[in-house]
Amino acid sequence: MDDDDELAYRPLDDLVDRSEPAVGDGDSAPPPWWRRPPRASRIVAGVVAVLALYYVVSLVQVVQAGRSQSDEPVDAIVVLGAAQYDGRPSPQLEARLDHALVLYDGGVASFVMVTGGKLPDDRFTEAEASRRYLADRGVPESAILMEDAGTTTYESLESASVVLLGEGLDDVVLVSDPFHLKRSDLIADGLGLDARTSATPTSVVTGWTSVRRHLEEAAGVALGRLVGFDRLSDLVG
Repeated sequence: MDDDDELAYRPLDDLVDRSEPAVGDGDSAPPPWWRRPPRASRIVAGVVAVLALYYVVSLVQVVQAGRSQSDEPVDAIVVLGAAQYDGRPSPQLEARLDHALVLYDGGVASFVMVTGGKLPDDRFTEAEASRRYLADRGVPESAILMEDAGTTTYESLESASVVLLGEGLDDVVLVSDPFHLKRSDLIADGLGLDARTSATPTSVVTGWTSVRRHLEEAAGVALGRLVGFDRLSDLVG
């Protein structure tokens, strides 16, 4: 038998190169490139995970601020405005004012700052309705400060801070619905006020509406920290 015949009849195992491990053996080679997840996809997934965590942290902070009931002595109580109906506070605004009255009567502060402008067709501002409500319940006119131009939380606190700081009243407690307080606190601090928060315990915003407002406020807090609350106010009102 010549060399060619001998090669033709060699067993198959003798012809297989055993220098490389077979596919599926213990420590196999990395998968081919077409089976690996694209690098861009991993980066996007990482960014999404970071943003999701950032949002969750903001949501936790919104919830925690809404549970605050600070009653430490301060210079002034600041009531964030809400809707009014021809000079009469809406139930939401009334709940905020009632809580401010509890703090004022408890000696937390000597001044109450009421805030909020009006819609184009309204006769009264939110601040005017609030001032009348407090005065009718025993708060002296001299103890009520008023900001009546703002149409957003940022605008109201910006105008209120000018009045308060001008009077040397920089230590304040903010009164509003639970979902609203974290953003208000961050805005006030950014405007030079030393702010605490005290949520009204009788808020009319409850149930799924409260859940939705907390979720929305968490988005506002997260975005405001990135772009600035003044710019956020210009974007969303």
